[in-house]
Amino acid sequence: MNIMVDKGAEDLKNEIMLEKQNLIAVVTPLILLLIWEFMARRHLIDVRLFSSPSRIFKTFVPLILSGEIIYHTLISIKRILLGFLVGSLPAVVLGIIMGLIPAVRAALMPLVSVIFPIPKLAIMPLILIVFGLGEASKIFTIAIGVFFLVLINTMAGVMNIEPIYIDVAKSFGAKPGQIYKTVAIPGALPMIFAGFKLGMGTALLLIVAAELSAAKAGVGWMIWRAYDMFDIERMFCALLVLAFLGYVFSYALEFLEKIAIPWKNR
Repeated sequence: MNIMVDKGAEDLKNEIMLEKQNLIAVVTPLILLLIWEFMARRHLIDVRLFSSPSRIFKTFVPLILSGEIIYHTLISIKRILLGFLVGSLPAVVLGIIMGLIPAVRAALMPLVSVIFPIPKLAIMPLILIVFGLGEASKIFTIAIGVFFLVLINTMAGVMNIEPIYIDVAKSFGAKPGQIYKTVAIPGALPMIFAGFKLGMGTALLLIVAAELSAAKAGVGWMIWRAYDMFDIERMFCALLVLAFLGYVFSYALEFLEKIAIPWKNR
């Protein structure tokens, strides 16, 4: 009986702590916005460079009502998702193979070690030469940034699986495909999702650079266009959209992770 009471009290304590954390998560950004607004009104910062929350809000509302920012956001979302899928799916497959087969890992790791540190923006001229100025170059720019992060995390996840699990599967006559499905993928899922999260963050960074080159729409294009015209409020509006997309994609991956790895948070 005492054990049940103690457990109930502990659950209640955890719920109260979680509510406090949620409250802090909401209040802290609001406080920062108030400080920003106060400094702008008191001319403690140069509003020509940093603007103010109120002026950004006044610019943001017409952009939403006219549908302009929604149009650009949808185009960027399409490019981000396509680039993420094109980069992450083959990375997961290859990462599992490299994690399970030492010979493949020995053959490909030198290439990964050489190519991965190269800044993806540095190879954009080459990407434009190969893929042209259309959508393919923008998608590939994002894909190559996502690919290596997911690949390395997937391979590390497979390599961290206890060898006894693979040995047991083999002793029961499991075929390579069954080992992938029942041992390698479930065991590596936490690291795979870690790679997904890092890859999605990189995709949001690269979309701005990708839309700099011969783009006529997109959130990144809005940022560069606002920069050219020195429209600081419009630039901040686009940056807020990117921040919102980062939050939504992060939450979506967290939700998918809970579905795919229900045992992780037990």
